Amino acid sequence: MNTVSDSGWRDIVAQSPEGIVVCDATAPDCPVVYANAAFLQLSGYPLSALMGRNLRMLQGTDQDQEGRHRLREALSRGEPCRVLMRNYRPDGAQYWHEVLVQPVRDAQGQLVQWIGYHRDTRERLRPAEKPALAGLPAWMREDRLTGVHSRAYFEELLQRDWCIAQRDGHEIGLTLLDIDDLGTYNDIFDKASGDACIRRVARVITASYRRSGDLVGRWGGGTFAVLTQANASVTAHDYARTVLQRVRELLIHHPRATASGRYVTLSAGACTLVPSRELTLTGFIDACSNALRRAKAQGKNASCATEAGDFNRSGGTDATPMAAGGSQG
Repeated sequence: MNTVSDSGWRDIVAQSPEGIVVCDATAPDCPVVYANAAFLQLSGYPLSALMGRNLRMLQGTDQDQEGRHRLREALSRGEPCRVLMRNYRPDGAQYWHEVLVQPVRDAQGQLVQWIGYHRDTRERLRPAEKPALAGLPAWMREDRLTGVHSRAYFEELLQRDWCIAQRDGHEIGLTLLDIDDLGTYNDIFDKASGDACIRRVARVITASYRRSGDLVGRWGGGTFAVLTQANASVTAHDYARTVLQRVRELLIHHPRATASGRYVTLSAGACTLVPSRELTLTGFIDACSNALRRAKAQGKNASCATEAGDFNRSGGTDATPMAAGGSQG
């Protein structure tokens, strides 16, 4: 059996079409000790500018990213992590890339290195996504508080996927998740604390919906919207209950929470269906909103699936997403 020599492995890594970076986990600030040619081309930096430095330099002043928060948490636990990041080249040009970070341990189990696999995401967009991506400028696509999709951009993608689901006759799922009693939380702890709570909840929601077809957006206030491409085993409503439990397990103290436990909770309204030609997108969204209101009325910290009456109460007559949004209380 033929084996690859050490120099052969070095050549394979050096010539890989995917960017590869090795950082020293035993040194303060995990400096770069190796970067291959593909990463240098992706980042635009020469090797001399990267060696001995932490890769956070690539984010410049754009530090408040959901991906950075998730990556930092994974590194602190010594766990692998996959995130989407915004980086900047030396000339200031922004680019998006996916990074998979893996820990490397020695024979005694001590963490010695981090290996990052960096992939340019520009060519991974489905053809159907490209017109939507061109519809809004980059600064309008992301919610600045949480790092998830903005309301406007989420609506744009939702409109696209709704039309495709109607045309092809496949299932689509929508979930509206709202932080319970957010107004009273702000009254007790102030708006800055409320924003920090929203960010923590956003990270849990984003980490919970990781399939390639899942989209998470901030609908407004403490309300999030999740678009899922359903499968036969899990509906939007079934999975929402799992997400509610994960948020409850954060144990964010809320002394005036009306749900049990005096902790921050979520309520959800969800629907999974194959859209008929007669159903409008407005009707679909309004039905999910009605289910969310029913979950609130049942005592909060609850998830309700849409019922026939939720569609009957919907006033939507066209395919324009509803304009109102925000926390349901």
